Amino acid sequence: MASLISCPHCGIRPKEEFTIRGDASLTRPAADAGAEVWYDYVYLRDNPRGRHKEYWHHSSGCRRWLVVERDTATHAVHTVSDAALAKLGGAA
Repeated sequence: MASLISCPHCGIRPKEEFTIRGDASLTRPAADAGAEVWYDYVYLRDNPRGRHKEYWHHSSGCRRWLVVERDTATHAVHTVSDAALAKLGGAA
């Protein structure tokens, strides 16, 4: 059975239309942050078990960035929201 994602712009679509891009909870360091801070930001990642927010790109659809909350153990998708709205303090 194909997994489906509910895109807020395109409706329910197969997961193959999307590309996972990474952790949505990371905060980009300031431009003048030290090399160690940038190294940690670029290369070091947690591998959480359970609910986790990730950036996904609807690469074969509306081409919008989304924040997808899914369970990393079961792959169940719980919420999907537009990443631009999340950045502005909207739903995420």
